[in-house]
Amino acid sequence: MHSSQPTAGTSSDGTVDREPFAYDVIIAGCGPTGAMLAAELRLHDVRVLVLEKETEPGSFVRVVSLHIRSLELLAMRGLLERVLEHGRRRPAGAYFAAIAKPAPKDLDSAYAFLLGIPQPVIDRLLEERAVELGAQVRHGCAVAGLEQDGEGVTVELADGERLRSRYLVGCDGARSTVRKLLGVGFPGEPSRNETLMGEMEVGAPQEEIAAKVAEVRATHQAFSLGPFGGKAYRVVVPAAEAGDRAEPTLEDFKRGLRAIAGTDFGVHSPRWLSRFGDATRLAERYRVGRVLLAGDAAHIHPPAGGQGLNLGVQDAFNLGWKLAAQIRGWAPETLLDTYHAERRPIAEQVLDNTRAQTELMSAGPGPRAVRRLLAELMDLDEVNRHLTEKISAIGIRYDFGEGPDLLGRRLRDIGLKQGNLYGRLHRGRGLLLDRTERLTAGGWSDRVDHLADPGAELDAPCVLLRPDGHVAWIGDDQQDLDGHLSRWFGEPAS
Repeated sequence: MHSSQPTAGTSSDGTVDREPFAYDVIIAGCGPTGAMLAAELRLHDVRVLVLEKETEPGSFVRVVSLHIRSLELLAMRGLLERVLEHGRRRPAGAYFAAIAKPAPKDLDSAYAFLLGIPQPVIDRLLEERAVELGAQVRHGCAVAGLEQDGEGVTVELADGERLRSRYLVGCDGARSTVRKLLGVGFPGEPSRNETLMGEMEVGAPQEEIAAKVAEVRATHQAFSLGPFGGKAYRVVVPAAEAGDRAEPTLEDFKRGLRAIAGTDFGVHSPRWLSRFGDATRLAERYRVGRVLLAGDAAHIHPPAGGQGLNLGVQDAFNLGWKLAAQIRGWAPETLLDTYHAERRPIAEQVLDNTRAQTELMSAGPGPRAVRRLLAELMDLDEVNRHLTEKISAIGIRYDFGEGPDLLGRRLRDIGLKQGNLYGRLHRGRGLLLDRTERLTAGGWSDRVDHLADPGAELDAPCVLLRPDGHVAWIGDDQQDLDGHLSRWFGEPAS
């Protein structure tokens, strides 16, 4: 799907000349964030190279949760069915601090469930999607240096090779080399507690395990031990002592289990072992010139609520079309800056809610009392709904100025006279959904599709959707619409 190389000057389709750069965007890191970003850029014919320092997938099979908003984004690009084949659906409840409450009724989504999926599988599926669309991926390549100027970025690899691109995006994780080379601050709190997680077999009888787990979890929410297919059990246990972040051993698990449960359950034959901390940090800036940060390179937090992977994928979805617009030459002057303006506040909110959840899952009498009180409050639908929408990210509203409540929010996958809304967003373009049949996308039709459908299940005359599915305008006046088309999609084609 690579296009032919453009000639010097301006090409026939009005886009800017992309020579002499070999790539438009280099992405450091091919985890879910980097792979999703690469796929989004390729929808707009952006030349992408993804550099992944690891040569092989990780050895452990951690199961991650895809929340409602991430499932919606996959549906928008026609990827959801492919992913559903490899995951396990679970009810969309008990998100917040693992407080056992059912999901609120009538959540505003056609995908109101949680999908558990092994992280290596979602990593593979998203990378395959990026490659299908024409992205180049190089494994075993680590970024070691970078220099930027007014036209592009020079990236130096660990082996000394130097590459040139218009932009660089660091999706290279919590210890991001790109962030460190930029000198971007990463303030927050260091890890205070460590948790061990792994899969292994146990020697104790199932009845004994179930009774002890129920007893311990009455006061220690950060502990779990349960069957996970075949003879394996998934074990999550606080570390008995702070480590040096080295790979844990089976003996570390035994010490942690004895400290919290009084028995090690006879654990043996581990499949994989890992550890994680509760450090909470947020990058001071998401963009420095032609270099940007996304995913764990921009924010880290405890795993409470299972939001980390989702937050990164949603970063990529927000950034992809904006960066593509910049490269294709039609982006309004401030469009790329809206990535930091929109996504950093969302990360701040996630960091805060994970801090709160971590406290609520502590074993002290104070946190346990607050947890019981919150559990009572969550019997109120308004409270339960607010927390569920916060964790699942369907409650996000970007600040697009004054207007109806729907402005700045994502639009659910509504029914159309033919098919459904998200089926019209597979190409990553904007969409004018017009129930009046009187409006037009005019000179923006090369970037924005127009769908006239008076029967659309929409409580508004017309909406303008950005490629990420957020509502950028609501109304029925062509002149007003044209102003908002210019705001988000630049000058109309001549």
